[in-house]
Amino acid sequence: MASRTNQRVLLGCVLLCAAALPYADSSRLSAAESQPQPSVAVANFPTASAARLAGDGKQTRFILDIDQTVTFRAVTLADPYRVVVDVPQVNFQLPAGTGSAGRGLVKAFRYGLVMPGGSRIVFDLTGPAKIANSYVVDAANGQPARLVLELEEVDRAAFMPSLAPENRPELRPAIAEAPPATVPTTATPDTAQQKADGRPVVVIDPGHGGIDNGTQSSGESEKNLVLAFGLALRDRLEKAGKYRVVMTRDDDTFIPLNDRTKIARNLKAALFVSIHADALPRAEGDAQGATIYTLSDKASDAEAQRLADAENRADAIAGFNLAEEPTDVADILIDLTQRETRTFSNRFARLLMGEMKSTVRMHKHPLKSAGFRVLKAPDVPSVLVEIGYVSNKGDLEHLVSEGWRSRAVGSMAQAIDGFLAKRMATAGSSN
Repeated sequence: MASRTNQRVLLGCVLLCAAALPYADSSRLSAAESQPQPSVAVANFPTASAARLAGDGKQTRFILDIDQTVTFRAVTLADPYRVVVDVPQVNFQLPAGTGSAGRGLVKAFRYGLVMPGGSRIVFDLTGPAKIANSYVVDAANGQPARLVLELEEVDRAAFMPSLAPENRPELRPAIAEAPPATVPTTATPDTAQQKADGRPVVVIDPGHGGIDNGTQSSGESEKNLVLAFGLALRDRLEKAGKYRVVMTRDDDTFIPLNDRTKIARNLKAALFVSIHADALPRAEGDAQGATIYTLSDKASDAEAQRLADAENRADAIAGFNLAEEPTDVADILIDLTQRETRTFSNRFARLLMGEMKSTVRMHKHPLKSAGFRVLKAPDVPSVLVEIGYVSNKGDLEHLVSEGWRSRAVGSMAQAIDGFLAKRMATAGSSN
């Protein structure tokens, strides 16, 4: 786990010591409506109570009301044009829908946690713009402290020199030394503890988190629904005591896609289960029911491809460009280990479908496949489960129901028991 700890330290330094470390660009950022963040140890964090835009297509001002002054860093990014503001962790208590509508130079903005200790605001721009001014105003005369960002329209030629140096290769500095950041404790055991335990490791991966809300409908966010489901599944499995259960996140924190996969690989997990709750675009009709996805080089259908494309943009939504991060996965996709892993993944998917269809509503085509980055661990059987569509009224009623969740979790636990019992028996007989 040392490598993952080092990654989290480095990520913390990016947020908390941003002036010293390069900023990670992203090639694509899709708009996602921000929602008030769930309460997660907010007692000592600054609270943002309001945010607004003013101005026009030439000059636009963003104002964030906050109950205490904060330090921040603002940078511009290109292709598409964006501005990213990093601040220490903030408790966002903004009205629902804040940021979904733009004004002037800003098409929309989103906000949220990118890791414990660090929050981010991402602005999608209508075109190239420079940061003309940025500052924090102290509270005075009954008015709260304010973080202010002033943007001015420029042409692309004038915009490009304003990019953060790390996004301009000719100016990219070497990574400087920075003081260690505070890294939160997680449910992940260290290697020695894992070896001593001996039980199979099951990694549960609630999708999205932090600044990445996932899909949203009727005031509900995917990130919260799947976290509740994942925690319930963890509790059910831990109660039985057969497995060591590890969550990729157990609070409202953003975890990069590659980190989610590395957690499973570092622990030599016996199974990786990613939990999601999709929404179908209105133009594509009204789908319903749970769907189980496995990894494949070619998507099983257009809907699977659309979902994989959307989920694979999770890092970009938070402002990280990890999509092109080199991995050893591509080199071994045709290796026998990868083939065997896919076989086991497909076997678990079929078993899970059999268990779930007796307790919850399933999609009309419940088994699908596509190129999900989060499923690309070459040596860990992995599935992504869409437990329902938040865009479907009936599914959403189920997703917020504790009774439905309990039944769905029970069937998933049954499938995990059946799958791992057979794998452990096979492994034992081969020794």
